[in-house]
Amino acid sequence: MQALNFEAHGELDVLQFGEVPDPEVPDGWALLKVEACALNHLDIWVRRGWPGLKLDMPHIGGSDIAGTLATDAGNWNTGDAVVVDPGISTRQDAWTTRGEDSMSPGYRILGEHVRGGFAEFVAVPLENLHPRPTCLTAAEAAAPLLVGLTAYRMLVHRARLQTGERMLVIGSGGGVNSTAIQLGRHLGAEVHVVAGGSEKAQRAKELGAALVVDYKTDEAWHKPLFAATERRGYDVIIDNVGRATWKQSLRLAGIGGRIVTVGNTSGPLAETDVRFIFTRQLSVLGSTMGSHADFAAVLELLERGALKPIIHCELPLSEGRRGHEIIERGEMFGKVVLRPDY
Repeated sequence: MQALNFEAHGELDVLQFGEVPDPEVPDGWALLKVEACALNHLDIWVRRGWPGLKLDMPHIGGSDIAGTLATDAGNWNTGDAVVVDPGISTRQDAWTTRGEDSMSPGYRILGEHVRGGFAEFVAVPLENLHPRPTCLTAAEAAAPLLVGLTAYRMLVHRARLQTGERMLVIGSGGGVNSTAIQLGRHLGAEVHVVAGGSEKAQRAKELGAALVVDYKTDEAWHKPLFAATERRGYDVIIDNVGRATWKQSLRLAGIGGRIVTVGNTSGPLAETDVRFIFTRQLSVLGSTMGSHADFAAVLELLERGALKPIIHCELPLSEGRRGHEIIERGEMFGKVVLRPDY
């Protein structure tokens, strides 16, 4: 089969498009014909690698998969249209019993620990299959899967966002943040956003942001935001940027505020003035992926139209390197979706 893959970690030049062996399908798994698979920042990090990450090569990324059953499997029939929960539970333990699947040491992610969907076919566990939302195309169904799951856990379970609270999302164009804007509004929060450029600022407003500040036109972007809260600060801040914005996040958090992070696109090492944490009694919360129940909840929101897939562009799988480049440069608003070259 044809796949976007790499045989060694590195920059864009390690990506190659070509023939790889068809997937093996263990008992309890199914073979899917991939119709669409969306890129995430995770794919960039996996391609570059990190200490301790050991992958079978060649590796195929791609966590957001929409496709059809290639053969009958379990209760599914050939041709059934499905989406895939990207989180795989490889064992049952105290965490999974409590419904905290993503905290289990046995939790794996399609496209990271396991070969993913940037290919014509992919093997996935039967228990991870869900019917595709009837209102969505394959590309629309693939786009919000991982980011929807991540945003849902981040806001509902970790931040415990409440109706009437003020929430700040730092960055607007990425999949998690564009989804968080929508989900925050759905949960009844007043959402403010830091965006990069007038076009992204306008798109954030269209998603429901009550206030948007463009950091490209105002280097002191935190000041108008603080003023907009009557100098009280924010109840919840979503900062997936890291080093470049962490100091401002600490300053903008209100008394009892919660700062949540699921990433660090500008770098992982950030200076923290702990005085803000203890004097304002702040909570700094990490979040990763979500539970299988969270994934089902996201699909319900998509089915009801409460969450809308945001797609920046669709590209053929053979142009996957260009997709990586778009993500790396931060050119997107929403998701970049790859489709096999059938």
